[in-house]
Parts: sequence; structure tokens; C-alpha cells
Amino acid sequence: MVNEAVRKELIAKYRKVFERDPEVMAYAPGRIEVLGNHTDYNEGFVLSAAINYGTFFAAARNAEKACRLVAGDLMKEVAFDVGAISRSSVDTWQNYVKGTLAGLAEVGGVEHGFDGMFFGNIPLGSGLSSSAALEMSAGLALARLYGMEVDKLTLARIGQKAEHAYAGCKCGLLDQLSSLAGQPGCLVKTDFRTLKYETVALGGDACFLMCNTHAKHALVDGAYNELRASCEQGAGYFASVLRHPVKALRDVSMAEWVLYRGGLEALVADRSAHPIGENERVLRGAGLLASGDLNGFGALMFDSHESSRRLFGNSCEELDVVVDAAKKIPGVMGARLSGGGFGGSVVVLAHPRDVETASVALANAYAARFGKACDVSIISPSAGAYVLE
Repeated sequence: MVNEAVRKELIAKYRKVFERDPEVMAYAPGRIEVLGNHTDYNEGFVLSAAINYGTFFAAARNAEKACRLVAGDLMKEVAFDVGAISRSSVDTWQNYVKGTLAGLAEVGGVEHGFDGMFFGNIPLGSGLSSSAALEMSAGLALARLYGMEVDKLTLARIGQKAEHAYAGCKCGLLDQLSSLAGQPGCLVKTDFRTLKYETVALGGDACFLMCNTHAKHALVDGAYNELRASCEQGAGYFASVLRHPVKALRDVSMAEWVLYRGGLEALVADRSAHPIGENERVLRGAGLLASGDLNGFGALMFDSHESSRRLFGNSCEELDVVVDAAKKIPGVMGARLSGGGFGGSVVVLAHPRDVETASVALANAYAARFGKACDVSIISPSAGAYVLE
């Protein structure tokens, strides 16, 4: 059982608030994005992994129409009517659950309220997608509570719609699918045009470190949506000048970008180059993992971050300091920002034998620049979301 201490703490909190046991409980992990930054909504490719940090959601039916929802970390409660779900401008964490419940209501009948609580150990704002973990754990638990059969892809889309309509972030499906499809010791390679995914073994000679900078990571303030709009503008331009069909930037090669970029505004051209290059790096990276070339794979991670820094503009000084330090540490093979960017975490690929020394070196390098060490944790590619039986 993963995160057993977190599960037990949630049950104790649930009993204290609702004076009974939950009827159902589900768990969903966060995720790291290893290669393929902002490629999901460009119909491209991503290598990601479910991780050993996640969120539990516990629920029980009640006889009322009112839904009671408690954030277990804050021990704060909100209530809303199951028949009148709407976006909230206060206590906005509830919108992820509200949006998920609204999506389930479109699949089957949701006639009664519930008493629900969520609790997990994903650091908020760390770029590890605590929001998707909440959506997927809530979705699995509430689907079981209401007697629904919902497949993984449908549930992922429900979570995505919750982000769009209730949280205000036009995300792709990366976070939700990664949380659902993870396997121990493996990365998840997803084609976001076909939405087909497969697992790729990482191998025993590598592990990941998560360096949480605690820098601001808020994608609902418009920055994420602005980057997505630039990518859509770039795709529209290339569709008008290339002789083959272009539905998204996935259909544009880097060679074509070099030849035709002059017709785009410089900022849009640079932003378009990032997912184009990322798609090529994911496909190369999957091949390198298959052949056991971890050093080559790590070099692609460094290239990916440089593209985020210089072309896409979704890095920041805190993330750059960690990645630059990682390049100088023995045993570290690669590093890059993970997730939407603008803060959060850096994911570092390292040899297991060098984890302790690398962790200290990364924390010290960050402290030397900012006066306080970043948090460094070992990340294990882990199993995807499930309902606890």
C-alpha cells in the first residue's frame, strides 16, 4: 500500500469530521513530466511517470442533496448542491472536485449528495500536478460511490474538462493520463493525437530526484493559456504555408520551422519551436531508453530545459539555477523543469549510487544563490490511480 501513513491520517480526519467511516476510497498519484513539455495540447508525444506521492479521496453517501467537501490539509469545509454545481471564486480548490462531479453527472445519475474529504502528500505548486491527482482520485471514488463504470480515457477527459471549465486552465490530457496509466519502474509514452499509450522501462541504473524550488507555480493566471494560444497561432500559420496538412504543431518538423519561421512574429516563432523540438526529443529518447543509453537520454533532458529557457519562456531563475548546478554534479545525467513551468520543480536523472551526494550538492547550490535550500526528494515511477478495495 503506497503512502499508508497518509491513508491512515485521512481516515482519522474523516471519522472526526463526519463521525463515521467512508464507504469508498481512491488514490491517484502525481506525475513527473520527463520529456515532452507543452506537447500534449499540440497533439504530440510525452514521456511521463506516475510518482510515489499522491492524493487520497474518501467519500460516503448521504440522504441529502448537499455535498460536503473537506480539504484534509486545511481542515476546511465547503458545501454545494449536487443539482446546482457551479464554479466558485473562493476556496478554489473545490473547483477541481466540482468539475469532476459535473463530468460524472453527464455520464450517469448523480441524485444524492456525499460527504467527501481529500488528503495527500504532493507539495502544492511543485509542478507535480496535485490538481490532476485530486481530480482522478475524486473521479474514481465518486464513480464507485454512484455505481458508474468509467474507463480511464473518459475519466481523464472529465478531469481535463474540470480544469478548463472550473479551474480556468486550458491544459491537455498529460497530467490525468499519467496519473491513471503509470506502472512501477516505467515511464509512460503517450501519443496525444491517438491517445494511445505504452510503458517504457527506465532501468535499474537510474532514478529521479525532485527539486522543489517553491517558486510560484500558478497556471490559472493566464500564462499557460497565453503559451497555448501562441502554439495555435503558429500551427495556423504553418498550415497556410506548408504543402501537407497541419492540424497542430506535431505536424511540423524542425527543418520546416527553420525554413518558414520568417513569416511569424519572433515571439510566436520561438514558442512554436519548443513543442516541435520536444516531439523529436521524445521519440529519440524512447529509442535511447530501449537501447539502455541513459547518458544520451539525460542529454535530451538538458536540451529540453534549454529550449524552455530560451525559446518558450516558461522557465525562471530558480529552475535555471538547479539545472545549471545539475550539469556540474558527478552522477547526474540530465535535468529539466517538470510541468507547466514558471516555477515549481526540476526533475533530475541520476545514478542511484550518487543520489545522496547529488541531493546535497543541489540543495547547497540553490542555498548559495537564494539563501535557502530547495527540497530534494527521491522520485520513483509508480503505479497509477486505483480504488482501494
